[in-house]
Amino acid sequence: MTVRQWSRFSALRAPVQRALHGPHVLAFIPALALAAFWIGGEALLVAAALGAPLLYMIAGGAPPPAQGSMAAGPGDIVNTITATNLAQAAVESARDATLTTACLLVEVDGLTEIGQRAGENAADAFRDLTLSRLRNALRRDDTAVRMGDARYLVLLAPSLRLDLEALLHLSTRIQNALEEPAPIDNAMRYLAASIGFCGSARLKEAATGKQMLEAAQIALTEAIANGPSAIRSWSENMRSAHKQQKSLQSEIQRALSNGQIQPWYQPQICTSTGRISGVEALARWIHPERGIVPPAQFLRVLAESGKMQQLSEVILQHALTALRSWDQAGLDVPRVSVNFADAELRDPKLVQRIQWELDRFGLTAQRLGIEVLETVIAASPEGIVARNIVELGKIGCQIDLDDFGTGHASITSLRRFTVHRLKIDRSFVTRVDRDEDQQRMLAAVLGMADRLGLETLAEGVESVGEHALLAQLGCDHVQGFGIARPMRADQMVDWAQEHAARIAGAQKLGRSTG
Repeated sequence: MTVRQWSRFSALRAPVQRALHGPHVLAFIPALALAAFWIGGEALLVAAALGAPLLYMIAGGAPPPAQGSMAAGPGDIVNTITATNLAQAAVESARDATLTTACLLVEVDGLTEIGQRAGENAADAFRDLTLSRLRNALRRDDTAVRMGDARYLVLLAPSLRLDLEALLHLSTRIQNALEEPAPIDNAMRYLAASIGFCGSARLKEAATGKQMLEAAQIALTEAIANGPSAIRSWSENMRSAHKQQKSLQSEIQRALSNGQIQPWYQPQICTSTGRISGVEALARWIHPERGIVPPAQFLRVLAESGKMQQLSEVILQHALTALRSWDQAGLDVPRVSVNFADAELRDPKLVQRIQWELDRFGLTAQRLGIEVLETVIAASPEGIVARNIVELGKIGCQIDLDDFGTGHASITSLRRFTVHRLKIDRSFVTRVDRDEDQQRMLAAVLGMADRLGLETLAEGVESVGEHALLAQLGCDHVQGFGIARPMRADQMVDWAQEHAARIAGAQKLGRSTG
């Protein structure tokens, strides 16, 4: 029996097996034979005898073929073509039986790190363990195979009830099973599992297995983007967003080359003087037809396209150009800060490139801030990333630790990387003027920074109350929509002049009332 024939047979086998599976089947078969003899004589007895093996197989006595089953062997790992064929067989089986099926894709995060730290044998052992755990979390007739080093495919046997709630419950159970720590190579290892799924009931009636598999892949992409350990169900809206993402991918190179992607600048204010202490350069894509493309959307496209380094070059050149133009206009903007992600920090020539750009614009390194996510520092204690951060600090660039409080950087890391300033994540800032727990938490962070000799900047400040309380608690700088929204370089000139006038007016008013 072929895999496709077996899958169709499973549509009949599954509901009958649930009714007949168990020890009582052994007593049921002799009773059937005896009844056949009394009712129809020898002819019906022979027919019942010939039909008994089939009944036994339906009841669960015979295993399915190895390919696409839970049996170990070469079928454990499949390519895209085989996966598509299995999905097509599952869809056809469910359709023939007027039932539903579903496809789940699981991406396991952490196997690469295990391979790097404990060797590929340890990583392979965890891959096998993951597949075993996955199969143990499924029903007997469900299919689970591996599609790559970290990706697993699950196809559910035809069933009456595979709605969104049931699939979400199953995905959560699978995730919990796969994320259980396990001892590999004399150490406890941990993984994170992201899951995307699509039930056949959510697709059009004539949908193919390939379409179901593609829908699950789109859902998995969303889960990975929102991970770790995220679960996403496919929907038509998700398909539209995916198409838009694909469209952006085809346009991203042209946008970088023709100047559609440029930095906008958000001011940072000193809480003691009220003066501008710097600006942050934030990438913005002004699309000629779509208008402003959300940063989260196009930054993800850039990362997937491997163009983050090209983005950093574009942003750096524009930022240094703007800083020099502000100097020429007589504006006092001490520093411009640029974000550098993990991909850019892995460039072995990064420090030389930045030094060359600073020399070309006639600017000192102290005028450039390098913003690094706390998660990058926590995950890169050694290697090229660490060396680049250290060397950038040595030439005079200010190192800002971005989104502080969301990662796991240790105090040792803060000192070793010569961090100058902590950018406190907005989650610590929101409603801080009305929430005493937030105030205590923020005070603890500011106290630690003060003892370590680090400056602090609170981002996401949106109200006068938050601004005032941050100043009272000793936060050095603030940034957010409550101060100013990101703006073009030419708009920065007008804003800075108006802000300076407001500061001067406030100081004059303070002297007259005193």
